[in-house]
Amino acid sequence: MLLRLLQSRVLQWLGQFPAVAILGPRQCGKSTLARAVLAARPGGLHLDLERPSDQARLRDPEAFFAANAGRLVCLDEIQRVPELFPVLRAVLDAGERNGQVLALGSASPELLRQSSESLAGRIGCLELTPFLLPEVLPDGADAAGQRTHWRRGGYPRSFLAETEGVSREWREEFIRTFLERDLPQLGVSVAAGTLHRFWQMSAHYHGELWNASKIAQALGVSQPTVQSYVRTLEHAFMLRVLPPLEVNLKKRLVKTPKVYLRDSGLLHALLRLETENDLLGHPVYGSSWEGYVIEQVLGVLTGWEAFFFRTSTGSECDLVLQRGRRRLAIECKVSTAPELTPDFHTALRDLQPEATWVVAPVREAYPAGKDITVTPLPPLLKQLARL
Repeated sequence: MLLRLLQSRVLQWLGQFPAVAILGPRQCGKSTLARAVLAARPGGLHLDLERPSDQARLRDPEAFFAANAGRLVCLDEIQRVPELFPVLRAVLDAGERNGQVLALGSASPELLRQSSESLAGRIGCLELTPFLLPEVLPDGADAAGQRTHWRRGGYPRSFLAETEGVSREWREEFIRTFLERDLPQLGVSVAAGTLHRFWQMSAHYHGELWNASKIAQALGVSQPTVQSYVRTLEHAFMLRVLPPLEVNLKKRLVKTPKVYLRDSGLLHALLRLETENDLLGHPVYGSSWEGYVIEQVLGVLTGWEAFFFRTSTGSECDLVLQRGRRRLAIECKVSTAPELTPDFHTALRDLQPEATWVVAPVREAYPAGKDITVTPLPPLLKQLARL
């Protein structure tokens, strides 16, 4: 089993909150991580709420928790039993201790709140992504392994598949079951075929400024309907909506967000890019790398806000990170000999970041100007993880 970066934080938060929720898409490894956490906390109990037998044990939840007082109880796929939340609040208050419940959910906090009472102040929510690059390549030195991770994405069964064909088939089946089974279980009533066409269209616009009217016209629906599709897939951890940075400059700034598919492997499956050569020859090649880098960076950072920056005259930066008064800038270049444009330097003069990195598939880091470093992705992730 690969060591997940989130494991130590889950254990830490169990000492700080009565309950901890691990949220993330299906098949990203939540149950496996929970088993590792329970192994580190002897006496824990795991209930899979997709199993009728485990659901039956919670017919009288107050009696169940009273009988298991003092144990860490893991509730897997908790969104399947929304009526449990009001009781859970009372149980946590009565227990008067931290580390009572570990909840796993395949929905974002926004979707969970639609069918549950708020457990504000009683629960800490952490997001588990599919495998991150430092988890599959701890030493970061395997360039071929990194390209495999980028090409296949981070879902465990896709990344660890024995062959490219098995990986591709798993991703195609994941897309089908997600649309036909998982979303309806989360209360989404949109037809699977409609959402599949929208998801596929989003893949073609991956990393571009979001044009809701154009997509609405192509699908034959209204702009508000398209925006509801975006929210649905965003809340289900499939899309990332990256907002523009709005700073107090005497310049016209782009105010339209960008939309990315969060897993590069699913992006490539939706676009039917089966081989490395397919990806190399496709127009999405550069934006696929950009989205991949953004997801890896945001996966290792905590407490930072993420934006992109673009002016109406073309000055831009792919990723701007802010935390309080601190500001960092990251540009993504898929070339092994990246060139920095005048527009990029203009953007840096506007942004005034404390550090700037240009992430490219180069062999080793080197300076490219004052406070600008061209770097491979792995050493950058190690550096950011220490912030």
